[in-house]
Amino acid sequence: MKTIIEPFRIKTVEPIKMTSESERRRLIERAGYNTFKLAAEDVIIDLLTDSGTSAMSAAQWGALMQGDESYAGARSWYRFESAVKGIFGFDYVVPTHQGRAAERILFSVLVKPGHVVPSNTHFDTTAANIEFAGGKAVDLPSPLAKDSSSRDPFKGDMDTERLEELIKEVGPERIPVIMVTVTNNSGGGQPVSMANIREISRIAHAHGIPFYIDACRFAENAYFIKLREPGYADKTPRQIAREMFSYADGATMSAKKDALANIGGFLVTNDAELAARERSLLIITEGFPTYGGLAGRDLEAIAVGLEEVLQEDYLNYRVVSTAYVADKLDQAGVPVMLPAGGHAVYLDARRFLPHIEPLQYPGQALAVELYVEGGVRGVEIGTVMFGKDPQTGKEKPAHWDLLRLAIPRRVYTQSHMDYVIEVVQAVFERRAGIRGMRIVSEPQFLRHFTAEFAWLD
Repeated sequence: MKTIIEPFRIKTVEPIKMTSESERRRLIERAGYNTFKLAAEDVIIDLLTDSGTSAMSAAQWGALMQGDESYAGARSWYRFESAVKGIFGFDYVVPTHQGRAAERILFSVLVKPGHVVPSNTHFDTTAANIEFAGGKAVDLPSPLAKDSSSRDPFKGDMDTERLEELIKEVGPERIPVIMVTVTNNSGGGQPVSMANIREISRIAHAHGIPFYIDACRFAENAYFIKLREPGYADKTPRQIAREMFSYADGATMSAKKDALANIGGFLVTNDAELAARERSLLIITEGFPTYGGLAGRDLEAIAVGLEEVLQEDYLNYRVVSTAYVADKLDQAGVPVMLPAGGHAVYLDARRFLPHIEPLQYPGQALAVELYVEGGVRGVEIGTVMFGKDPQTGKEKPAHWDLLRLAIPRRVYTQSHMDYVIEVVQAVFERRAGIRGMRIVSEPQFLRHFTAEFAWLD
């Protein structure tokens, strides 16, 4: 059949509080024009993030009831460990309460002041954890990523020529690890090809540098490889994922994305000595190595979710439903990142609002207007998030200014997405009257979470 349906039935529903435009104007002003600071109940369609917002399955809820809450060596730990090893293929698993905790532990062990960590594009918490450890996060996105309208299949790739140049420039001894994020969240949710992963691995190992994968959306990336890369059409997402990880020395994972869970994360490695050092830090800040800040019921939910996320019916529904939104907006003339990624639709705020300069934060202005228009909450990924140099404190335009509409897994129906499309189109029609913004207050790190804004006169 041509119509792709949700491969699940809805069993429990949660009411949505409907608000008026005048109410939303008052609420976003009270929140300092920062969508993070809105109360969730005041949001009609919440596309702020796909992290921890998935609807869990009946099997996951059933697994919760089997959670073993023993402090050490719980039965739930062994189920969790077995599921992770079966998919990722690494010898050592270090559980954490979420992905950024895994990043903090990894970089606390590996990164020293003066170190440089390259990636296709670091996400916000990854870069912040590197910088907090005294290192410098360097983005090396593929040149193809610059054109948001092109339909190149793997715009999430790393620029391996620039990677070689960087290693030569700073020396391999100053690069403790090379990261690649799959899919490339800060780069428009675009997938990374197996060929690129293989080449990054070759370069890293030729210089004696560990290679790590930020695996938050590994299943979506594996499915895009199946759909778009020659030689993989007949392989399962699980087989493709195992090959991806076979080229790496380790991985960080937020289980709040492609493990369909509301909390959790982990580190994996084949290095026994490194795992021991990571577990020492884990005990100080997260918990014992067989729970790592998670309840036994969370470990159970993750173990089930890791299996469910690799089901092809689910993955097909996931990428088709996201592409539906992006393609509809593109057909209406709205500038959007193409082709669609798996977890989000990215509006190109610079092309959407060409009269607003990057240092006037077009992505933030667009986020505010989508909320005012229809109660849709998204997040800026651009100059607010990445425009401040952590070393100098100076402001500069980011690579791009995007507005991410991250779609929670198994939460919204097509009619919800049709509503989102209408809201975006309505804002697009009145785009000429939208003003730029300025920052009123901001913290030192990760300013986009708590900064406050005001409209420019």
